[in-house]
Amino acid sequence: MLHRRLRRFAVAVYALVLVHSLEAQSAPVASAAPPADLDAYVANVMKTFEVPGIALAVVKDNKVVVAKGYGVRKLGDPTPVDEHTMFGIGSNTKAFTTAALGTLVDEGKLSWDDPVYQRLPGFVMYDPYVSHEMTIRDLLTHRSGMGLGEGDLLFWPPSTYTRDEIIYKLRFMKPASSFRSHYAYDNLLYMTAGQIVPAVTGVSWDDYIRQHIFAPLGMNNTNVSNAAFKPGDDYASPHERVDGKLQVIKFEVLENAGPAGAINSCAADMAKWVQLQLNRGKFVDGDGRLFRPFCLSETRLRRWRDSNRTSLTMP
Repeated sequence: MLHRRLRRFAVAVYALVLVHSLEAQSAPVASAAPPADLDAYVANVMKTFEVPGIALAVVKDNKVVVAKGYGVRKLGDPTPVDEHTMFGIGSNTKAFTTAALGTLVDEGKLSWDDPVYQRLPGFVMYDPYVSHEMTIRDLLTHRSGMGLGEGDLLFWPPSTYTRDEIIYKLRFMKPASSFRSHYAYDNLLYMTAGQIVPAVTGVSWDDYIRQHIFAPLGMNNTNVSNAAFKPGDDYASPHERVDGKLQVIKFEVLENAGPAGAINSCAADMAKWVQLQLNRGKFVDGDGRLFRPFCLSETRLRRWRDSNRTSLTMP
Protein backbone atom coordinates (compact mmCIF):
# COMPACT_ATOMS: atom_id res chain seq x y z
CA MET A 1 0.00 0.00 0.00
CA LEU A 2 1.07 3.62 -0.38
CA HIS A 3 1.49 3.73 3.38
CA ARG A 4 -0.35 2.14 6.27
CA ARG A 5 -1.69 5.54 7.26
CA LEU A 6 -3.26 5.95 3.83
CA ARG A 7 -5.62 3.04 4.37
CA ARG A 8 -8.11 5.64 5.53
CA PHE A 9 -8.45 6.74 1.89
CA ALA A 10 -9.46 3.29 0.69
CA VAL A 11 -13.20 3.52 0.54
CA ALA A 12 -14.38 0.53 2.51
CA VAL A 13 -12.37 -2.14 0.69
CA TYR A 14 -11.22 -2.58 -2.90
CA ALA A 15 -10.66 -6.24 -3.71
CA LEU A 16 -9.23 -7.79 -6.85
CA VAL A 17 -9.17 -11.57 -6.74
CA LEU A 18 -6.95 -13.42 -9.19
CA VAL A 19 -7.35 -17.14 -9.79
CA HIS A 20 -4.89 -18.17 -12.48
CA SER A 21 -1.82 -20.26 -13.20
CA LEU A 22 0.51 -19.08 -15.95
CA GLU A 23 1.93 -22.57 -16.20
CA ALA A 24 -1.51 -24.13 -16.67
CA GLN A 25 -3.06 -21.87 -19.28
CA SER A 26 -3.68 -24.81 -21.58
CA ALA A 27 -5.11 -27.06 -18.88
CA PRO A 28 -8.82 -27.94 -19.04
CA VAL A 29 -11.04 -25.48 -17.24
CA ALA A 30 -12.96 -27.20 -14.48
CA SER A 31 -15.52 -24.44 -14.18
CA ALA A 32 -16.04 -20.99 -15.62
CA ALA A 33 -18.40 -20.05 -12.80
CA PRO A 34 -17.34 -18.17 -9.65
CA PRO A 35 -17.14 -20.16 -6.40
CA ALA A 36 -20.57 -21.05 -5.07
CA ASP A 37 -19.73 -19.59 -1.66
CA LEU A 38 -18.30 -16.32 -2.99
CA ASP A 39 -21.16 -14.10 -1.81
CA ALA A 40 -21.13 -15.65 1.65
CA TYR A 41 -17.36 -15.23 1.83
CA VAL A 42 -17.58 -11.55 0.88
CA ALA A 43 -20.35 -10.97 3.41
CA ASN A 44 -18.13 -12.46 6.11
CA VAL A 45 -15.19 -10.27 5.06
CA MET A 46 -17.34 -7.14 5.16
CA LYS A 47 -18.56 -8.04 8.63
CA THR A 48 -15.08 -8.92 9.91
CA PHE A 49 -13.48 -5.69 8.68
CA GLU A 50 -16.59 -3.54 9.21
CA VAL A 51 -16.65 -1.98 5.77
CA PRO A 52 -19.67 -0.56 3.91
CA GLY A 53 -18.78 -1.90 0.46
CA ILE A 54 -16.49 -4.06 -1.61
CA ALA A 55 -15.89 -4.49 -5.34
CA LEU A 56 -14.10 -7.51 -6.75
CA ALA A 57 -13.22 -9.27 -9.94
CA VAL A 58 -12.21 -12.87 -10.49
CA VAL A 59 -10.01 -13.64 -13.49
CA LYS A 60 -9.46 -17.28 -14.40
CA ASP A 61 -7.62 -18.60 -17.44
CA ASN A 62 -7.36 -15.00 -18.61
CA LYS A 63 -11.13 -14.57 -18.68
CA VAL A 64 -13.24 -12.46 -16.35
CA VAL A 65 -15.38 -14.92 -14.45
CA VAL A 66 -17.13 -12.32 -12.34
CA ALA A 67 -16.94 -8.59 -11.65
CA LYS A 68 -19.39 -7.18 -9.15
CA GLY A 69 -19.92 -5.00 -6.11
CA TYR A 70 -21.35 -5.52 -2.65
CA GLY A 71 -22.70 -3.07 -0.12
CA VAL A 72 -22.95 0.69 -0.51
CA ARG A 73 -20.62 3.45 -1.65
CA LYS A 74 -21.28 5.63 1.37
CA LEU A 75 -22.72 5.08 4.82
CA GLY A 76 -26.19 6.62 5.03
CA ASP A 77 -26.68 6.45 1.27
CA PRO A 78 -28.32 3.37 -0.29
CA THR A 79 -26.50 3.75 -3.65
CA PRO A 80 -24.88 0.34 -4.18
CA VAL A 81 -21.30 -0.48 -5.11
CA ASP A 82 -21.04 -2.09 -8.55
CA GLU A 83 -18.24 -3.32 -10.77
CA HIS A 84 -17.71 0.23 -12.08
CA THR A 85 -17.48 1.93 -8.69
CA MET A 86 -14.11 3.64 -8.32
CA PHE A 87 -11.87 3.11 -5.30
CA GLY A 88 -8.37 4.33 -4.61
CA ILE A 89 -5.97 1.54 -5.57
CA GLY A 90 -3.09 2.96 -3.52
CA SER A 91 0.32 1.57 -4.33
CA ASN A 92 -1.00 -0.61 -7.14
CA THR A 93 -0.41 2.69 -8.95
CA LYS A 94 3.30 1.88 -8.86
CA ALA A 95 2.78 -0.97 -11.33
CA PHE A 96 1.26 1.52 -13.79
CA THR A 97 4.25 3.82 -13.39
CA THR A 98 6.58 0.91 -14.08
CA ALA A 99 4.52 -0.10 -17.13
CA ALA A 100 4.68 3.45 -18.47
CA LEU A 101 8.46 3.38 -18.22
CA GLY A 102 8.42 -0.07 -19.81
CA THR A 103 6.71 1.32 -22.90
CA LEU A 104 9.52 3.87 -23.21
CA VAL A 105 12.13 1.13 -22.81
CA ASP A 106 10.43 -0.83 -25.58
CA GLU A 107 10.53 2.25 -27.82
CA GLY A 108 14.24 2.67 -27.19
CA LYS A 109 13.76 6.03 -25.48
CA LEU A 110 15.45 4.90 -22.28
CA SER A 111 16.99 1.89 -20.59
CA TRP A 112 16.29 0.38 -17.17
CA ASP A 113 19.96 0.91 -16.37
CA ASP A 114 20.19 4.57 -17.40
CA PRO A 115 21.62 6.68 -14.57
CA VAL A 116 18.80 8.77 -13.16
CA TYR A 117 20.81 12.01 -13.23
CA GLN A 118 21.13 11.66 -17.01
CA ARG A 119 17.36 11.62 -17.37
CA LEU A 120 16.59 14.06 -14.56
CA PRO A 121 19.27 16.75 -14.52
CA GLY A 122 19.73 18.01 -10.98
CA PHE A 123 18.76 14.68 -9.38
CA VAL A 124 20.83 14.38 -6.20
CA MET A 125 20.80 11.94 -3.29
CA TYR A 126 22.51 12.49 0.08
CA ASP A 127 25.49 10.34 -0.92
CA PRO A 128 27.33 11.57 -4.05
CA TYR A 129 28.14 7.97 -5.03
CA VAL A 130 24.45 7.04 -4.94
CA SER A 131 23.57 10.18 -6.91
CA HIS A 132 25.90 9.02 -9.68
CA GLU A 133 25.12 5.30 -9.63
CA MET A 134 21.33 5.32 -9.08
CA THR A 135 19.59 3.86 -12.14
CA ILE A 136 15.97 3.83 -13.22
CA ARG A 137 15.87 0.20 -12.15
CA ASP A 138 17.00 1.24 -8.65
CA LEU A 139 14.12 3.71 -8.40
CA LEU A 140 11.67 0.83 -8.78
CA THR A 141 13.16 -1.81 -6.49
CA HIS A 142 13.15 -0.18 -3.02
CA ARG A 143 16.87 -0.68 -2.45
CA SER A 144 18.18 2.88 -2.43
CA GLY A 145 19.36 2.84 1.19
CA MET A 146 16.59 5.18 2.30
CA GLY A 147 14.66 4.16 5.40
CA LEU A 148 11.14 2.74 5.33
CA GLY A 149 8.70 5.47 4.29
CA GLU A 150 11.44 8.12 4.32
CA GLY A 151 10.06 11.52 3.34
CA ASP A 152 6.38 10.56 3.29
CA LEU A 153 5.55 13.59 5.44
CA LEU A 154 6.40 15.74 2.44
CA PHE A 155 3.12 14.69 0.83
CA TRP A 156 1.05 13.29 3.70
CA PRO A 157 -0.77 14.98 5.30
CA PRO A 158 -1.42 16.79 1.99
CA SER A 159 1.16 19.44 1.20
CA THR A 160 1.61 22.12 -1.43
CA TYR A 161 5.00 20.78 -2.52
CA THR A 162 5.20 19.89 -6.19
CA ARG A 163 6.68 16.57 -7.30
CA ASP A 164 9.85 18.32 -8.42
CA GLU A 165 10.19 20.14 -5.09
CA ILE A 166 9.85 16.85 -3.21
CA ILE A 167 12.46 15.21 -5.45
CA TYR A 168 14.83 18.11 -4.77
CA LYS A 169 14.61 17.36 -1.04
CA LEU A 170 15.98 13.83 -1.53
CA ARG A 171 19.49 15.30 -1.20
CA PHE A 172 18.85 16.07 2.48
CA MET A 173 17.70 12.57 3.52
CA LYS A 174 20.39 10.55 5.24
CA PRO A 175 20.40 6.88 4.24
CA ALA A 176 19.44 4.16 6.71
CA SER A 177 21.59 1.52 5.00
CA SER A 178 24.15 1.22 2.25
CA PHE A 179 23.12 1.43 -1.39
CA ARG A 180 21.48 -1.76 -2.77
CA SER A 181 22.11 -3.74 0.43
CA HIS A 182 18.65 -3.73 2.01
CA TYR A 183 15.01 -3.64 0.92
CA ALA A 184 13.00 -0.75 2.37
CA TYR A 185 9.69 0.31 0.87
CA ASP A 186 9.55 3.91 -0.29
CA ASN A 187 7.29 6.25 -2.22
CA LEU A 188 9.51 9.20 -3.10
CA LEU A 189 11.61 7.32 -5.63
CA TYR A 190 8.48 6.15 -7.44
CA MET A 191 7.47 9.82 -7.64
CA THR A 192 10.93 10.38 -9.10
CA ALA A 193 10.41 7.54 -11.57
CA GLY A 194 7.13 9.12 -12.64
CA GLN A 195 8.87 12.41 -13.39
CA ILE A 196 11.15 10.64 -15.85
CA VAL A 197 8.10 10.29 -18.12
CA PRO A 198 7.71 14.04 -18.81
CA ALA A 199 11.50 14.45 -18.90
CA VAL A 200 11.67 11.97 -21.78
CA THR A 201 8.36 12.59 -23.57
CA GLY A 202 7.33 16.15 -22.71
CA VAL A 203 3.99 14.69 -21.54
CA SER A 204 3.06 14.69 -17.85
CA TRP A 205 2.90 11.35 -16.01
CA ASP A 206 -0.83 11.92 -15.57
CA ASP A 207 -1.55 12.42 -19.28
CA TYR A 208 0.83 9.68 -20.37
CA ILE A 209 -0.91 7.12 -18.13
CA ARG A 210 -4.30 8.20 -19.49
CA GLN A 211 -3.23 8.13 -23.13
CA HIS A 212 -0.97 5.07 -23.19
CA ILE A 213 -2.56 2.75 -20.62
CA PHE A 214 -6.12 3.70 -19.65
CA ALA A 215 -7.33 4.54 -23.17
CA PRO A 216 -5.86 1.51 -25.02
CA LEU A 217 -7.17 -0.87 -22.35
CA GLY A 218 -10.61 0.74 -22.24
CA MET A 219 -10.22 1.60 -18.56
CA ASN A 220 -12.97 4.20 -18.79
CA ASN A 221 -13.74 4.31 -15.07
CA THR A 222 -10.17 4.98 -13.94
CA ASN A 223 -8.43 8.28 -13.21
CA VAL A 224 -5.23 9.61 -11.66
CA SER A 225 -6.70 11.81 -8.92
CA ASN A 226 -9.77 11.93 -6.71
CA ALA A 227 -9.88 15.65 -7.51
CA ALA A 228 -11.45 14.53 -10.80
CA PHE A 229 -14.56 13.14 -9.09
CA LYS A 230 -17.79 14.99 -9.82
CA PRO A 231 -21.19 14.73 -8.12
CA GLY A 232 -23.01 11.78 -9.62
CA ASP A 233 -19.87 9.86 -10.55
CA ASP A 234 -19.70 6.22 -9.55
CA TYR A 235 -17.15 6.33 -6.74
CA ALA A 236 -17.03 5.24 -3.12
CA SER A 237 -16.42 7.72 -0.33
CA PRO A 238 -13.59 7.35 2.18
CA HIS A 239 -14.43 6.23 5.70
CA GLU A 240 -12.59 6.18 9.00
CA ARG A 241 -13.37 5.24 12.55
CA VAL A 242 -13.83 8.48 14.51
CA ASP A 243 -14.53 8.34 18.24
CA GLY A 244 -15.09 4.61 17.91
CA LYS A 245 -17.64 4.95 15.10
CA LEU A 246 -17.17 4.40 11.37
CA GLN A 247 -17.85 7.68 9.60
CA VAL A 248 -17.58 9.22 6.16
CA ILE A 249 -14.60 11.57 5.85
CA LYS A 250 -13.53 13.95 3.12
CA PHE A 251 -11.11 13.07 0.36
CA GLU A 252 -7.55 14.25 0.77
CA VAL A 253 -5.99 15.00 -2.59
CA LEU A 254 -2.43 13.70 -2.94
CA GLU A 255 -1.64 14.67 -6.52
CA ASN A 256 2.02 15.31 -5.75
CA ALA A 257 2.29 11.61 -4.83
CA GLY A 258 0.62 10.63 -8.11
CA PRO A 259 3.08 8.10 -9.57
CA ALA A 260 3.38 6.37 -6.18
CA GLY A 261 -0.27 5.90 -5.34
CA ALA A 262 -2.98 8.25 -6.65
CA ILE A 263 -4.91 6.15 -9.20
CA ASN A 264 -8.59 5.38 -8.67
CA SER A 265 -10.11 2.44 -10.51
CA CYS A 266 -12.90 -0.12 -10.44
CA ALA A 267 -13.13 -3.90 -10.42
CA ALA A 268 -14.13 -4.11 -14.10
CA ASP A 269 -11.19 -1.95 -15.23
CA MET A 270 -8.66 -3.64 -12.97
CA ALA A 271 -9.72 -6.99 -14.41
CA LYS A 272 -8.59 -5.66 -17.80
CA TRP A 273 -5.25 -4.69 -16.25
CA VAL A 274 -4.84 -8.19 -14.79
CA GLN A 275 -5.68 -9.75 -18.15
CA LEU A 276 -2.96 -7.63 -19.75
CA GLN A 277 -0.42 -8.91 -17.22
CA LEU A 278 -1.47 -12.53 -17.72
CA ASN A 279 -1.33 -12.05 -21.48
CA ARG A 280 2.24 -10.79 -21.10
CA GLY A 281 1.58 -7.25 -22.27
CA LYS A 282 -0.71 -8.10 -25.18
CA PHE A 283 -4.29 -6.88 -25.40
CA VAL A 284 -6.85 -9.65 -24.97
CA ASP A 285 -9.11 -8.09 -27.61
CA GLY A 286 -7.12 -7.30 -30.74
CA ASP A 287 -3.55 -7.64 -31.92
CA GLY A 288 -2.10 -4.69 -30.05
CA ARG A 289 0.50 -4.83 -27.31
CA LEU A 290 1.24 -2.40 -24.47
CA PHE A 291 4.71 -3.76 -23.71
CA ARG A 292 6.89 -6.72 -24.66
CA PRO A 293 7.00 -9.90 -22.55
CA PHE A 294 10.67 -9.20 -21.79
CA CYS A 295 9.69 -5.95 -20.09
CA LEU A 296 7.28 -7.78 -17.79
CA SER A 297 9.63 -10.63 -16.91
CA GLU A 298 12.61 -8.31 -16.43
CA THR A 299 10.93 -6.06 -13.87
CA ARG A 300 9.23 -8.93 -12.02
CA LEU A 301 12.40 -11.01 -11.81
CA ARG A 302 14.56 -8.13 -10.63
CA ARG A 303 12.06 -7.13 -7.92
CA TRP A 304 11.78 -10.74 -6.73
CA ARG A 305 15.55 -11.18 -6.62
CA ASP A 306 16.12 -7.93 -4.76
CA SER A 307 13.40 -8.45 -2.15
CA ASN A 308 14.45 -12.04 -1.46
CA ARG A 309 18.18 -11.38 -1.45
CA THR A 310 17.96 -8.44 0.89
CA SER A 311 15.42 -10.05 3.22
CA LEU A 312 18.05 -12.66 4.07
CA THR A 313 20.41 -9.97 5.35
CA MET A 314 17.95 -8.02 7.45
CA PRO A 315 17.92 -8.57 11.23
